[in-house]
Amino acid sequence: MDWGRLLFNFSGRTNRAKYWIAILIYCVIYVVFAILGYVTDQNAIVQSVSGMIEIVMLISSLAVGVKRLHDRDKSGWYLVLFYIVPSVLVVAGIVISLAFDDAMVAYVALSILASAIGVWAFVELGCLRGTVGSNQYGPDPIASALRSPV
Repeated sequence: MDWGRLLFNFSGRTNRAKYWIAILIYCVIYVVFAILGYVTDQNAIVQSVSGMIEIVMLISSLAVGVKRLHDRDKSGWYLVLFYIVPSVLVVAGIVISLAFDDAMVAYVALSILASAIGVWAFVELGCLRGTVGSNQYGPDPIASALRSPV
């Protein structure tokens, strides 16, 4: 497996298995730095390194997400919907609920909408099979994996 291509290349397609491998890698790195932060009592050096690693992980997660969407024959711009819109909706709900006394219904409605988008993103990126055969973003990664010798 070409790790650089999997984690940092924005072109082509990625199947579900490789997507979940990337997610597992991100989770392990996050847990390691959380433990390091706890053990070192939030040392400035550990926080700085952790911040730099988080930026690299953000770029990598965008690359993996774009390729996963390409596998579903969708534009990578869906990541704006999946990553940014739920956060904006929750923040808008908080601001509205703080600005108006009886606006808890708006906060709940916006939070439910944000959660629905999150569920859609989970299903789209992590559960549904990609396009069978080639699409506009490249060949089927599962079919090409089956053809290549082990």
